[in-house]
Amino acid sequence: MRVSASIEPSAVSSGSTWREKAEKGLRASFGPAVGFAVLLLIWQVIALRISDIPGPGPTFEAAVELFAEPFHNNGPNDLGIGWNILASLGRVAGGFLLAALVGIPAGFAIGRFAVLNAICAPVISLLRPVSPLAWLPLGLLLFQAASPAAIWAIFICSIWPIIINTADGVKQVPQDYLNVARVLNLSEWKVFKSILFPSVLPYLLTGIRLSIGTAWLVIVAAEMLTGGTGIGFWLWDEWNNLNVANILIGIFVIGIVGLLLDAGLLALGRRYSYSET
Repeated sequence: MRVSASIEPSAVSSGSTWREKAEKGLRASFGPAVGFAVLLLIWQVIALRISDIPGPGPTFEAAVELFAEPFHNNGPNDLGIGWNILASLGRVAGGFLLAALVGIPAGFAIGRFAVLNAICAPVISLLRPVSPLAWLPLGLLLFQAASPAAIWAIFICSIWPIIINTADGVKQVPQDYLNVARVLNLSEWKVFKSILFPSVLPYLLTGIRLSIGTAWLVIVAAEMLTGGTGIGFWLWDEWNNLNVANILIGIFVIGIVGLLLDAGLLALGRRYSYSET
């Protein structure tokens, strides 16, 4: 009897924990499920009214066929959608890494030194709202090639969130911390390593998250104009072929890839955010 009495509470506890997790998962998935159901319903209604737009069923069938061989290669004008996604991600990675290499140090310097902030803030405010399509012709002029021009457009458009958020994070560091560092006669490197970087990291990760989202938006527009390979070019090519089902599939692919990038960086931000500890 004593043994069963000792086992029974733990069994009840584990059962309730499992039940609580299941209920929590159902509550979390209820909203997205309803949202996607409404989206599919609206899509179906539009498809019934406009015959040129396929509904969810035909589009799903086209997607199954499309992703049956995502990496086929029948020449430069007939690449699978997988190759086009990888080409776009490669350009995004190149432009984003360049933006991070330049933007992170620039953000720390602008936030740390008031003189630099006074010089750079008006320039950033002037250039930040410029559309990526306005930067693309300049990239083509500078690099004389489509892929470097697309990377240039990604770089120049995704650098601003990194600079602005990093600089704002530096400005939020309590002045008392910097005063103590000055009293202790710490070097600028030790101030950065021990005070600035841990405090600014949440702001920096937010800037990186915004930057990668901007980069993914820019690449689609840039590839539509520059041609070659990439999901943007593939989408435009499907429009020229009047393949509306593949256009809808491309829209979902772009959204899913962007969602995965954002979710990964959000998880990274939660993992390394010092504000939660």
